Amino acid sequence: MVASVVSLASSFIAVASPSYSSSFVLTKLRSSPSLRLSFTVSSPFSSRGRGGSHMAHTIARATLGLTQISPAFEAPELTFASKEIDVTEWKGDLLAVGVTEKDLAKDQNSKFENPILKKLDSHLGGVLAEVSTEEDFTGKSGQSTVVRLPGVGSKRVGLFGLGQTATSTAAFKGLGEAAAVAAKSAQASDIAIVLASSEGLSAKACTASAIASGAALGIYEDNRYKSESKKPALKSVDILGLGTGPELEKKLKYAQDVASGIIFGKELVNSPANVLTPGKLAEEASNIASLYSDVLSAKILNEEQCKDLKMGSYLAVAAASENPPHFIHLTYKPPGGPAKLKLALVGKGLTFDSGGYNIKTGPGCSIELMKFDMGGSAAVLGAAKAIGQIKPSGVEVHFIVAACENMISGTGMRPGDIVTASNGKTIEVNNTDAEGRLTLADALVYACNQGVDKIVDLATLTGACIVALGPSIAGVFTPSDDLAKEVFAASEISGEKFWRMPMEESYWESMKSGVADMVNTGGRQGGAISAALFLKQFVDEKVQWMHIDMAGPVWSDKKRTATGFAVSTLVEWVLKNSS
Repeated sequence: MVASVVSLASSFIAVASPSYSSSFVLTKLRSSPSLRLSFTVSSPFSSRGRGGSHMAHTIARATLGLTQISPAFEAPELTFASKEIDVTEWKGDLLAVGVTEKDLAKDQNSKFENPILKKLDSHLGGVLAEVSTEEDFTGKSGQSTVVRLPGVGSKRVGLFGLGQTATSTAAFKGLGEAAAVAAKSAQASDIAIVLASSEGLSAKACTASAIASGAALGIYEDNRYKSESKKPALKSVDILGLGTGPELEKKLKYAQDVASGIIFGKELVNSPANVLTPGKLAEEASNIASLYSDVLSAKILNEEQCKDLKMGSYLAVAAASENPPHFIHLTYKPPGGPAKLKLALVGKGLTFDSGGYNIKTGPGCSIELMKFDMGGSAAVLGAAKAIGQIKPSGVEVHFIVAACENMISGTGMRPGDIVTASNGKTIEVNNTDAEGRLTLADALVYACNQGVDKIVDLATLTGACIVALGPSIAGVFTPSDDLAKEVFAASEISGEKFWRMPMEESYWESMKSGVADMVNTGGRQGGAISAALFLKQFVDEKVQWMHIDMAGPVWSDKKRTATGFAVSTLVEWVLKNSS
């Protein structure tokens, strides 16, 4: 038996500091030429016991509205185990069976032909066959039916549809999540998950890992800001029929490490802007480095240090807010030897985006959701948390976030201002609501200066990308075919959806300025492409670079919560670059 324990705990400490404002944008006239198995998954806003400094001087107005983590909030603790036992012998609260449409085929006597379903149904007196017929359960993806069976080993048995076939990571994650949700509804404390058909699977350990990941994410609810919160009853998840041994043990631990990063990213995005200020985001990043100090280190640059690095583009965005900017740089260095490759993950870190003087107004502007404008940074820091636990060899990773707010005040950036980025390029600001790319400009220059070989940046950058690809697919922009292949291969394993978009150079015409090197927005058409072309101006030509516009999949309108998008793919990509 292989077992792993997951615990999630949150707490909150907030300290106020003096207000801040700055109008310094580093623009000047040009002179004439001359980033059993047990472990703990810590949620955000937990500073106690980490050994890091509290950085009390960095947080302004973090207690606005007197909002803190609810003392009633308790995160779940799960134990995962892999077992090879007969499904009829398992005893517990819920036995969840993943079935494809083909698995539900019946003979002329209305009995299941699938061996596992046939044996289980016989043990239960034919109840499953009857229920599947009466409820028109066909095994389609998303379908489920749960039957209560008092007096037998399993108090409940559920059938969970996987669609026509089940070969993808997304399908198995979905099974784990659906089983956890059913367990939550039934107040089950222990469940088992089994596939009706597993013989044809080429990578059973990976399948078990995906199921475990889905269950860990499915049981979790972010109730930190609710006055009342009920802790889920689920304590243990058994995965049946997919083997045991060292490889599976490693995969189960990996699933939990990644899930902890995803949950960390979700909670960062879910946290309101009056709690998650740029300073608080920097503190949480520092806490990650403290927690995994054997492989991670943190450098947080303040405003003066950013001025010294001539980050005028980034500082211009931050100038209107009373919450000061914090430039976050975590560095992962592998244990046991030097790195052969250096990677950078750069995330957009706008903890709130009002739009600035081009304020977000009118239906569909989603200003009330602009706490998620730091979704790129959440993905990057979530990946950092997972990487800190997994500790891949042979690769150095830089996690970089230019954190700030885009607000309105007399010291703020105005439409028509010209700002100067740290590579010397000048930008005419024709729209203050195209601020994310201004912060990323200096972050990308900084990343290149770390001597990295490859950069992936992630940002909730454009509404145009949502119009093009919808709410569940991220747009990928890169001039490098090799880098595109790497990231898409990683996404195949993670189950997340990406689509490569064109880098149409002719669209750069719309980004030209009469008085500066460029403007920060082009025409309405092709807005996601012109945004990517803008970012390209701040990347060294020798560095392989990719921009991911995740404005759509960062948030679930249906669930009204963050998704933790991209964390899993980023971790897979880093591992693919590891020796």
